[in-house]
Amino acid sequence: MTAFQLDVYQNEYLYEGAREVNAIVTVAATGGPAVAESGGPAAEVIIVDCSGSMHVPASKLAAAKAATAAAIDTLRDGVLFAVVAGTDTARVVYPPRAELVPANPTSRADAKAAVSRLRANGGTAMGAWLQLADALFVGQPTAMRHAILLTDGQNMHETPRQLSRTIKAVTGHFVCDCRGVGTDWEVKELREIATALLGTVDIVAEPAGLEADFRAMATAAMGKAVSDVSLRLWTPQGATVKFVKQVEPTLTDLTDRRVESAPRSGDYPTGSWGTETRDYHVCIEVNPAGVGDKMLAGRVSMVVPSTNEVVGKGQILAIWTDDTVLSTKISPEVAHYTGQAELAAAIQEGLEARKSGDVERATAKLGRAVALATESGHTDTVRLLDRVVDIDDPKTGTVRLKRNVAAVDEMTLDTRSTVTKRVGKNTAGG
Repeated sequence: MTAFQLDVYQNEYLYEGAREVNAIVTVAATGGPAVAESGGPAAEVIIVDCSGSMHVPASKLAAAKAATAAAIDTLRDGVLFAVVAGTDTARVVYPPRAELVPANPTSRADAKAAVSRLRANGGTAMGAWLQLADALFVGQPTAMRHAILLTDGQNMHETPRQLSRTIKAVTGHFVCDCRGVGTDWEVKELREIATALLGTVDIVAEPAGLEADFRAMATAAMGKAVSDVSLRLWTPQGATVKFVKQVEPTLTDLTDRRVESAPRSGDYPTGSWGTETRDYHVCIEVNPAGVGDKMLAGRVSMVVPSTNEVVGKGQILAIWTDDTVLSTKISPEVAHYTGQAELAAAIQEGLEARKSGDVERATAKLGRAVALATESGHTDTVRLLDRVVDIDDPKTGTVRLKRNVAAVDEMTLDTRSTVTKRVGKNTAGG
């Protein structure tokens, strides 16, 4: 059985009249692999872009086939699976009928044989791909439902509104990790899918990198032991939840995903869990109390909605004080992840400004990103930024835009802007 431990990090002391309470909730799940290896229910759909552009170069489709075969080999016996070919429509490549079948030596071999016969022809309609995956998952409400979506191009055969409508319709039904191969796809499109479906998005610059990436995604999916876990937040009368965000390992705003579960309580989806740790930033606005008063500003727990079982809990406190030393102390965890969110926003806004030709704003935003990444020790992000700007002073964020930037460098920076760095817990703030 997967066990969840919740630790709350905050400075619970507020100055007189203060209303805003911030806390970082660290959720650690253990026991996942043992349960997963015992054959817990799981379902996997692999969606392969088979549009005409996958033939350019020819190595792209060949690499996608090899990657899909690697993912199929990673599925443990008994996992239900299917492979979908995506063009301006969607069709099930394996099995012969539009259904999920259990993985075993025979079905894996047959699936790989079917994948080897894939050809590239047609357009791109990712909404249709997601709809078919959703239909395949129907009837598996208790399984860990996971999809891999690979594309090399933009969603040309659907309007943005059509895609958004489909994403909204399938949200909460399965987790989807998205990958773009090459540089002709749109980061915003895949990010919209991955964010709504609680998955990841990344670039695979060269087709040769697909196989290892697919194997890693399938392995991670096989490590999940419990599906559809929610973070439940109770707040007192008169309080307002300003936001709930996952802040590690990636940034995902869950605020608008709240589902009311009881008076003054709401559930925020977190997807499937294996043995792993994630951090969440909770911000609550409460009615201020008098100096010396103490309030339970929030009660946070992890819940399996299908059974309403509470599998871990913690408390968020507020204590009002006239001691400025106490009230002005900043929780290092809250400060760290607030900076990480600002870093992601600065990168994305800077890249947008660069695309639109606003040199001044692009320089300011990307310079701020360099300073934040340097301050937080996010060395991988500094290296990615260094491919887009010339860094004169990393501490102050003094930069100059590079004249010529490779598309792959710009897209890699964009896709990985929401990947965060864990704060050390040896400086706990409360």
